[in-house]
Amino acid sequence: LPRPKGGLFSWNTIGTSTEVILVEGLFDLAVLWQAGFINTTCAFGTHLTQAQFLQLSDRPDRQVFIAFDSDPNGAGQQAAQVLAQRLQHAGVLTHIIELPAGYDPNSFFTAGASTSDFARCLQQAHLVRS
Repeated sequence: LPRPKGGLFSWNTIGTSTEVILVEGLFDLAVLWQAGFINTTCAFGTHLTQAQFLQLSDRPDRQVFIAFDSDPNGAGQQAAQVLAQRLQHAGVLTHIIELPAGYDPNSFFTAGASTSDFARCLQQAHLVRS
């Protein structure tokens, strides 16, 4: 599916969702779609463009769940925290999904996780406070 210049992947399909899962890349997105989490989009990395940020913050009733890589050096989690703070300041309820250390959504599933395992991570996602 095409994405608008500088926009989030498949936003034309999920942009009306009140709950959006944001991941870093296409493999993460594909595995979550296959598992039934079709309200997932990707930013092609951890740093959002202004257009992507505006897409995520265009609805006051939207909740964003960030599922960035759980990198050993903490880079993914740090980027998720920074983005979550920015979204919170824009009035968006934001949650960070914590995956087991060293995993991203794709590797989590390819290592044997089930849909219910990810759903549990989603339910346990912590709300970021400003």
